[in-house]
Amino acid sequence: MAAAAGQGRAEEISERLARVRARIAAACAAAGRDPAEVTLIAVTKTFPVSDIAVLARLGVTDVGENRDQEAAPKAAECAALGLPLRWHFVGQLQVNKAASVVRYASVVHSVDRPRLVAALGARARAAGRVITCLIQVSLDAAPGRGGAPPAAVPALAAAVAAEEGLALGGVMAIAPLGEPPRPAFRRLREVAERVRAEHPEAFMVSAGMSGDLDEAIAEGATHVRVGTALLGGRPSFVR
Repeated sequence: MAAAAGQGRAEEISERLARVRARIAAACAAAGRDPAEVTLIAVTKTFPVSDIAVLARLGVTDVGENRDQEAAPKAAECAALGLPLRWHFVGQLQVNKAASVVRYASVVHSVDRPRLVAALGARARAAGRVITCLIQVSLDAAPGRGGAPPAAVPALAAAVAAEEGLALGGVMAIAPLGEPPRPAFRRLREVAERVRAEHPEAFMVSAGMSGDLDEAIAEGATHVRVGTALLGGRPSFVR
């Protein structure tokens, strides 16, 4: 019974992945882009390690989590299983969680203040790692969603680039609630271009989720963060 359920879940994920990949390919074709330019990050919050293992077998090895208390044990379990994963921390990050996050995450998408830059740098150096950081850009100044205002991004980008133990990867944003996503992602594209003008290596644009990845790709997203379209409605419990 359990084996049959596991096989059914694997087939469901495979079918969902095929649809997501088709959407990415279609969005790239419409934008005149190569689908190889777009990395799919599977956002696995509240989903079990068994789902992550299925994704890894299907070739999805970029995994995103937004809460350290869930991500840290998952990362440890996946490492014990030998899964070849690249972990992305995509949620708002408290300074006191930096030490934990740098132990497993390769990329932090939510850098939005100088104090966090300093904390991540110190913890990365202590761990002997280099962490790629994206500046989270606030596209609507909504409280509680994180992100730096566009005017503050150049200084933050410079701080990350100068911090030993960190590498500036680019920018990230979440489309504002209640607003068409395409104009918002166009604003992000403009910010990304300004960052790249000063830091040519910072090519990453993390934008687009299940509902708006098509619009994000049209405006230059290089990384899309997909949860529901890939794994379905979120369960109440991880295990």
